[in-house]
Amino acid sequence: MLAIGLMSGTSIDGIDAALIDTDGEGLVRPIAFRGEAYSDAARAELAEATRVALTYDRPRESPPIEAAAGLIVRTHALAALKLLREAGVEPRDVDVIGFHGQTVAHRPDRGWTWQIGDGASLAAATGITTVSDLRVADVAAGGQGAPLLPVYHAALAAGLDGPVAVLNLGGVANVTFIGRDGDLVAFDTGPANGLVDDWVGEATGARFDEDGALAASGRVDQAVLAAMLDHPFFDQPAPKSLDRRDFTIQPARGLSAADGAATLTAFTAETVALALGQLPEAPRRLIAVGGGRRNPTMLRMIGKRTGIVPESGESLGWNGDATEAEGFAYMAVRALNGLPISFPGTTGVPKPLTGGVIHRA
Repeated sequence: MLAIGLMSGTSIDGIDAALIDTDGEGLVRPIAFRGEAYSDAARAELAEATRVALTYDRPRESPPIEAAAGLIVRTHALAALKLLREAGVEPRDVDVIGFHGQTVAHRPDRGWTWQIGDGASLAAATGITTVSDLRVADVAAGGQGAPLLPVYHAALAAGLDGPVAVLNLGGVANVTFIGRDGDLVAFDTGPANGLVDDWVGEATGARFDEDGALAASGRVDQAVLAAMLDHPFFDQPAPKSLDRRDFTIQPARGLSAADGAATLTAFTAETVALALGQLPEAPRRLIAVGGGRRNPTMLRMIGKRTGIVPESGESLGWNGDATEAEGFAYMAVRALNGLPISFPGTTGVPKPLTGGVIHRA
């Protein structure tokens, strides 16, 4: 099938749109990818919706949420149609869209996860069958609802000598362990780019620490780092997951811009090291995808603390920017075919489970 995947992460920097040809199992052929950045106004609107959502004890509608949900559908429809135009593919030739939506709150401990953006509206806007709400069934069955990408990571890594680990460095980081026999273990490791982005935005006005330059010029404050690592999440057994706002930059306040960036980047590295210690065995390779793979300071710190030099997904011919979007396209095809997208070892769901709500064009 031809499938589009649309992903807007917790960093709220933009939309990743990918077109792949896949059977939802062993065949994956990437065709096209584009990134669509949000405007400053859109970023502010989505950030406000997230702030409001986190004040609720369960998902419910309100004007800021409804406005942001409409924004998500409009921007995602535009991103999908631009992708197809650039690829020279007609919408009628595409079988399905995997639509992640925008996570505004993730509370599996309370039995819910909340991604805004109406799948039926996207199907109507694009004329393409859409699978949305891919996390909801997992959480309803007692799973964490995250991470969902491991099934796609396993497809990409097929043929590599195991065990290997895929480290996704987004707003939150997660790791997928692929054992010698193909068994999957996955969980969120801690914040990745999210806290660093928040810090840099507040301290300098930039959106992120380009090339890790600010962190490289600073010094890690060991006392602040130790305080941040003293959090019960890191002692919890896997599978486990985080909300983007479960950690804040508050402990680093008072540090210089450079020292704060260095300390928060080191925090990401330390949490990755702690996570690798929870895997069934040490991976032979650590493959980095997501925006954080472009931060050489972060990768250097991860290598130093784990003893494994991270490899960019590009070294294997992957597109590290497109991996999440491709993964949601892949999962949409699996959902259409009734195949599982989450597993006991990846989200803690009791048995392999398919997911998503299908909206026919």
